[in-house]
Amino acid sequence: MKPRLTALLLFGTLTALAQPGPLTWPFPILRPHAGVLLGNGTQGLMLWGEGRTLKITIGRAGFWDHRGGNEFSTRTTFQDVKRMLQAGDEAGIKAAFAVPEKAGAPNLGRPQQIGGGRLEITLPDGWRLQRAVLDLATGTVNVFAKNPAGKEEKLGVKQQVESAEVEFSWIDLPTSLRGKTQQKLIPSWESVKGQLERVGVKPPVENTDTNRGSFTQTLPNDAALTISYSLSTDKIWLTTELGDYKFVAPLEGIVDENARLNFWKTYWQSVPRLRLPDPVLQEIVDYGLYKQACVTPPQGVAAALQGPFNEDYQLPPWSNDYHFNINIQMIYGPALPSNRADHLTPLWSMMAGWMPELKKNGEAFFGRKGALLLPHAVDDRCRVVGTFWTGTIDHACTAWMAYLAWQHYRYTMDRGILEKTAWPLLEGAFEGYFAMLEEVDDKTAPGKKRWSLPVSVSPEYGGSGMNAWGRDASFQLAALHAIARVMPAAAKALGKPLDPRWADVDARLPAYTTVDGVWMPEFGSKGPRIALWKGQDLVGSHRHHSHLASLYPFCTVDPKDPAHRDVVNTSLRNWTFKGPGAWSGWCVPWASTIWSRMNQPEAAVEWLYFWKRVYTNEGRGTLHNAAFPGTSLIADAGWAKAPADRPNREIMQMDAGFGALTAVFELLLQQRGDVLHVLPAIHRDWKEFSFDNLRAEGAFLVSAKVEGGKTGEIRVKSLAGGPLKLAHGLGETFTVNGQPGNGAVFQKEFGKNEEVVLRQEN
Repeated sequence: MKPRLTALLLFGTLTALAQPGPLTWPFPILRPHAGVLLGNGTQGLMLWGEGRTLKITIGRAGFWDHRGGNEFSTRTTFQDVKRMLQAGDEAGIKAAFAVPEKAGAPNLGRPQQIGGGRLEITLPDGWRLQRAVLDLATGTVNVFAKNPAGKEEKLGVKQQVESAEVEFSWIDLPTSLRGKTQQKLIPSWESVKGQLERVGVKPPVENTDTNRGSFTQTLPNDAALTISYSLSTDKIWLTTELGDYKFVAPLEGIVDENARLNFWKTYWQSVPRLRLPDPVLQEIVDYGLYKQACVTPPQGVAAALQGPFNEDYQLPPWSNDYHFNINIQMIYGPALPSNRADHLTPLWSMMAGWMPELKKNGEAFFGRKGALLLPHAVDDRCRVVGTFWTGTIDHACTAWMAYLAWQHYRYTMDRGILEKTAWPLLEGAFEGYFAMLEEVDDKTAPGKKRWSLPVSVSPEYGGSGMNAWGRDASFQLAALHAIARVMPAAAKALGKPLDPRWADVDARLPAYTTVDGVWMPEFGSKGPRIALWKGQDLVGSHRHHSHLASLYPFCTVDPKDPAHRDVVNTSLRNWTFKGPGAWSGWCVPWASTIWSRMNQPEAAVEWLYFWKRVYTNEGRGTLHNAAFPGTSLIADAGWAKAPADRPNREIMQMDAGFGALTAVFELLLQQRGDVLHVLPAIHRDWKEFSFDNLRAEGAFLVSAKVEGGKTGEIRVKSLAGGPLKLAHGLGETFTVNGQPGNGAVFQKEFGKNEEVVLRQEN
């Protein structure tokens, strides 16, 4: 057999055999967010418990109390905001972005998702929970308990994964437990009734008999949520329903176990297979891909900060809303390289329904036809959550979502996505920015003018203070450059005319704003570096790395370009010096990706280790706050040490886990301009590993093997046909489908479904 054919067969065999292994949680599991997750994008379960009581916290995505939304765009404009900020009119700013006291009163002060409840299943005397094992391959949680004789028996927890007449999960009971468990259904109301009663929410209506129980939690102006359980011979059924409740029985008749197993089989066959030499990163990938199926499946509700996992013991922090200054982008980012672009469907469908609101916001605020404005925190109706004025006018939120939609097109080459989703967002983002721009003297070119953003923000820097803004925020400049650069390609693909403003803005807008002077007094270190905005240095640790957005995510600056190299290096040194002392969980994978982009895989991997140790709890829950003090000021006391009168208010968000997944993908594959880089830099300790079917821009599937610390083989398949420039790292000479090749960059015009294999020459 020929060597190349042998290698290909072996490669395919390894791919077929690669399956995500099971993950184990030992009991006791003392909190919902330390528990095992089971979700289908709509119904979210967290399994925990101790002793002989298994607890299942039940959330339902979309259970909103919508009262208290902020209609800011009816009360102010960009020109008003500009005038008030330049005049230092703090009272005017507060009034412009406040929620009128009587609007929708009484309310919780903002729209709020609300938790569902908890089902407690108590086993008979003498039984004791041992461990929960999540079978990633089948989406099944097996709970092992010892019976009075000391023998382990298994309860299987499963969930409907495809849309059906009713949302349900079930627990398969072993023969020895049938008819012998006790069930108790506890509404979230029992934990948060003080907050809900004050704003006119009534207690749930509960209904319990021998073999079933339910409660319906009504809201003053929104759909009710009903949660119920029922017993059959060998199962405990659990259902959720938003709206008018219609109890469905028997549920056995609509269970299709083959369909459930096929869903998971098909899912794992479609996503990339990574065989990494690092068990920490391997778990980040395996569990991250599993959670992607739970949080963002195409049949689910568009995922907010926590997805469907609304806890029962508190109102979900930050309303479990939609944050668009990084969080939602981070949640959905890995869907594209993981070959699951259809996971973006619920998000785009929701935003399509928002278009009238986005247009109303944009045209009223900017005073420009066609402008869109997406505030940074909104509910599922696109109503502003809170009064955070800097976030509300952060136009990069609109631009970033437009850029994500453009990337969706580039990864799939789906013209429908470009036409119906990306193009309207790109146009609306550009028009909003163009309304903000003004021409000023270009000090680098006497006698000429450049574009400038007179009022701009860098996400969350300075909070909502009157000094939390400035001219030419580097984050906004990078976002605008990204939009201006992709619009000509988008217009060409759709047969639309080119607008000369795009090239003009890209040419006459600075790439970033700089500040000079000493940044490390001890060593006297100084030099020009990227500023947050004019005159505003990164003077301390900050969770948003937004001033570095030209490096990632917008990638508008080549850090190796001599025009930027020194500024970028000094900026990164300053950023490193300021450190992670005020970072939150989602910042760390972002930092990892920036270092990957700088060809520093050792630093990138180390930050992922830091994230795993500091920003996940003992049950793999991804946290906003550090799990313990001493690494960041944004930290909890640690559950074991929290005082009784100030217990931890654990904040679990889904963003960081998905950001970590993206960060691992970025170690392996990066699009840099029009060149796709495979393994741009290999970690010094990674000698033997491989990956299969990572998706790249242009709708290419890429696989690679590393042998002896060097790239040995790359396989590329084109799903749509088209050109590819590939930086391969195989050396100056290599083979392409067995034929000689040369050069650091391989170029080819692919046909649809055409595949090539590049190998290092022996």
